[in-house]
Amino acid sequence: MSTTQKTTHTISRDSLLSLEAYARQREEFRAKVMAHKRNRTVHLGAHVTLIFEDELTLRYQIQEMLRIERTFEESGIQDELDAYNPLIPGGRNFKATMMIEYTDVAERARALAKLKGIEDRVWIQVEGCARVYAIADEDLERENEEKTSAVHFLRFELNDEMARALKYGVALSLGVDHRNYQAEIGAVADAVRASLTQDLD
Repeated sequence: MSTTQKTTHTISRDSLLSLEAYARQREEFRAKVMAHKRNRTVHLGAHVTLIFEDELTLRYQIQEMLRIERTFEESGIQDELDAYNPLIPGGRNFKATMMIEYTDVAERARALAKLKGIEDRVWIQVEGCARVYAIADEDLERENEEKTSAVHFLRFELNDEMARALKYGVALSLGVDHRNYQAEIGAVADAVRASLTQDLD
């Protein structure tokens, strides 16, 4: 039991593929991850996307970083593990990459200036329970005096009641209530809720 929980919450060095082995399996592995991400991606309005991370999505990110940087030294591999392992859900939370997306560069710059603090106004709500607001950017500060960042990392902490309710099958809603950006999904698709529920012990 403890072994299962450990592999759920961390990626170990010896579980990673070598650069050569990953090159052979990359196309198949990438297709698997992209299909998996479809049920872990939520669009909040036209410009905010949440990708809920888990062991598989982050394993892919690590393998891709090692491939791109041609990293094979132990210290470099450990650096990637240290960077990505904290983003794996811990059994009573969801963790997500939040992206603020605007095609036009000038429009994006204006929007990021107006959306300071948006990362703290993203919420999830388990049916019958209170809203849970995101804890944002624990790894580093991604906002400055002028604007917010286009990418944030969010953590949503659930209590035991919320976890039990989600496993039972109640609805999960998400939203943003920033003064300059509001969006809400009354209930995510069943496939999304089911995938996220797998993050919970």
